Amino acid sequence: MSETSKTAAMQELLAVLDIENLAPDLFRGISPQVGRQRVFGGQVLAQSIIAAQRTVEEGRFIHSLHGYFMRAGDPLTPIIYEVSRLRDGASFMTRHVLAKQNGKAIFTLTASFQVDEQGLDHQMPIPENLPQPEDLPSDEEISEKYAHLLPQNMRKYWGGSRPVELRPTLLKHYFSDEKLPAQQYVWVKANGVVPDHRGVQAAILAYLSDMTLLDTSLFAHGRCIFNPDLQAASLDHSMWFHRPCNLSDWLLYVQDSPSTSGARGFSRGALYTRDGVLVASVAQEGLIRVHPQ
Repeated sequence: MSETSKTAAMQELLAVLDIENLAPDLFRGISPQVGRQRVFGGQVLAQSIIAAQRTVEEGRFIHSLHGYFMRAGDPLTPIIYEVSRLRDGASFMTRHVLAKQNGKAIFTLTASFQVDEQGLDHQMPIPENLPQPEDLPSDEEISEKYAHLLPQNMRKYWGGSRPVELRPTLLKHYFSDEKLPAQQYVWVKANGVVPDHRGVQAAILAYLSDMTLLDTSLFAHGRCIFNPDLQAASLDHSMWFHRPCNLSDWLLYVQDSPSTSGARGFSRGALYTRDGVLVASVAQEGLIRVHPQ
């Protein structure tokens, strides 16, 4: 996969995030035509953030969101985003976004925006002694080196053009049924330049936060998200934006899964800059069903 195709994938994502304004507080988004059977949840999440952001005054930035996935989105059908202005305060603004296709809700988001303020400051430190992204195989190297071990859906995933590159520090769970500790570390990076706009940067950060996270809940069971006997889908997604991040370098996505039960997997994540700044925290529950037949 060439650098040109990687950059083109990011440019396509940015175009997808540039949703159309139909009327006050009403927007329409499209999906990239890349052969998916359903819309990637991170895309709907990111477009919803853009819709909410466009109804907020300049100088207010998203600091938290809570969303629920209700139906699988159809990539061939435009998505309508209806924004409700729940509160406009002196420091905080709250928005609700309802994403619909064919008159039916597929996703709902509540997001809060705040003016920048100074205050107390601390964070959990970045994990130490992990491989750096330059020491890990690229998407192309993973695809080439392990092609003979990968089923078709995994070969397509690792070999295709994506707007975000992933470099996991551990690949064992893709090729083994060994039960592993329910945690993983993934370096992530935007494939191309992200505009110097905090609303767009937050949307891209939310987009990539939906990648690999649900998979962490399968580590303890010797499985991965690509197993053909699994039905997996995001059910909800919460995110807190702690500090600005321009996405110009690699981020470390630290993930763990405290629990899987009731056909649901629960995972948490923390996104750090390479120099150790915690920029966002994530929590997600997803559907995990096993169909042995």
